[in-house]
Amino acid sequence: MLSAKPRVLYVTDLAYPAAGRRYGDEDIALAGRLRDEFTVVLCHPLDALAVMDGFDVTVVRNSGPVVHYREGYELFRAHALAGGHKVFNELTGSADMVGKRYLVDLCRAGYPVIPTVDDPADLGRLPVVAEYVVKPKFGSDSIGLTMVARNHLAATSLVDMLVQPRVDFEYEVSFYFVDDSFQYALYAPDPGHRWRLVPYRPSAADLGFARRFVEWNGIRHGIQRIDACRTRQGELLLVEVEDLNPFLSLEVLDGDTRARFERAVADALHRLLREGAG
Repeated sequence: MLSAKPRVLYVTDLAYPAAGRRYGDEDIALAGRLRDEFTVVLCHPLDALAVMDGFDVTVVRNSGPVVHYREGYELFRAHALAGGHKVFNELTGSADMVGKRYLVDLCRAGYPVIPTVDDPADLGRLPVVAEYVVKPKFGSDSIGLTMVARNHLAATSLVDMLVQPRVDFEYEVSFYFVDDSFQYALYAPDPGHRWRLVPYRPSAADLGFARRFVEWNGIRHGIQRIDACRTRQGELLLVEVEDLNPFLSLEVLDGDTRARFERAVADALHRLLREGAG
């Protein structure tokens, strides 16, 4: 029997071995919830281009680091944009969706970001610390990340790389938004265990910090995770704006918060589908 429900292509890599996270569990559960209101088909990211024309909207979820299939992702992106396909997250993001060069731009513009440069001539702009983090502009999941001592920094190639001081922080905290609506926050009390997360009650100042980056990015349809660290001086500094396929850590939420989030995602998809319809 044909279904009158909107057709959702749900892009995920269920088998990706994400350290400290269970991609498959999260996506099976969220897709199952969306199935109440949509016809949902799960699809590996490398297959999305071949089948996306047959769906009303493509939802990119835990699809794994794009660095592993960069060419395939660029073809998918170009096809979606050229054909006017509805994609959630929409492909207008200026953050991790297009690489991490935005951290340099935000730093230069005076945003509260971990100091970041990508030019050897700018190394003097960074605070003097014992170690620096050198990571790829198009990296993810700590792939290609190295720690470099200060006396070795000048000899390190920065081609397609970023440099940041290694920050001594109290904890990392993440703020989760659907479209421009805040949903919940989680933090890792132990800096040595990024994915041992517990609920976090943000202050008004915390939310103002996070919203500043959501507003900067300007995504109308999608899920964003604003990752920050709390320094020993009490300041929040941006780590990254994950606007492509943020892991959501739904398993640590209480039932009411999770239900509200799932409702928000379903509502956001309905809004996207209505946009331009007729």
